[in-house]
Amino acid sequence: MTRLVLLSGWGIDRRIWQPLQPYWPGNLDIAAVDWPGYGQMPALPGGASLGELATAMAEHLPRDAVWVGWSLGGLLATALLDHLPAPKGLVLLGAGARFCVPGSPLAAELDDFQAVFARRPEAAWRHFLRWQAQGEPAPHQAYTQLRDLLGKTPCADPSTLAAGLHWLATLDNRQRLEAPPCPVVHLIGEHDPLASHAARQEALPIARCGHGPMLSQPAHLASLLAAQADLVSTEEIA
Repeated sequence: MTRLVLLSGWGIDRRIWQPLQPYWPGNLDIAAVDWPGYGQMPALPGGASLGELATAMAEHLPRDAVWVGWSLGGLLATALLDHLPAPKGLVLLGAGARFCVPGSPLAAELDDFQAVFARRPEAAWRHFLRWQAQGEPAPHQAYTQLRDLLGKTPCADPSTLAAGLHWLATLDNRQRLEAPPCPVVHLIGEHDPLASHAARQEALPIARCGHGPMLSQPAHLASLLAAQADLVSTEEIA
């Protein structure tokens, strides 16, 4: 039986994966895991390193599983390959080697967002949910789904969210992904508003969705993740 560990992105906890629950094939062992500071996971101290993050996540990221990292979760999962035993495979959903290229329009948007977050964290969080939903076939419906899943207040405290934004802005996994210790596959929605040009070039496109295919394409995404997990868990690294 293939084990899948599902990792969510910035400002969103493991409840984001709930829409997929009815559609998983029966041959999968699914575990949706929160990052520190989300759900029941204790928060890390301010300025925590990736090594400290790895220590906190070690028991939740087993080597006999395929890790599925969405958005910031994909960036962090990739970075933790330097600190934890490699899994059977890594599926990056809506994530590339880095979130944005310095000097790009997306980098400028992220800078503006961080400035707003520093002044009004809750308002910035709600804006980010709307931003993520823009690429879905029905953006308002996708945003409503997010609000129904997560509630009206952020899923983590401002310190945890600020640390996540720092990682989102600074993590660069290009070198790690040049010679990864396990098979890696990239999946990105064809209308993802948060995907860089470089990330799109590396990824398999998911049709008719944006950054949140678990909202707009849950059945298709569950089937796709199951198929990709089966492939990477049996693939050999040369």
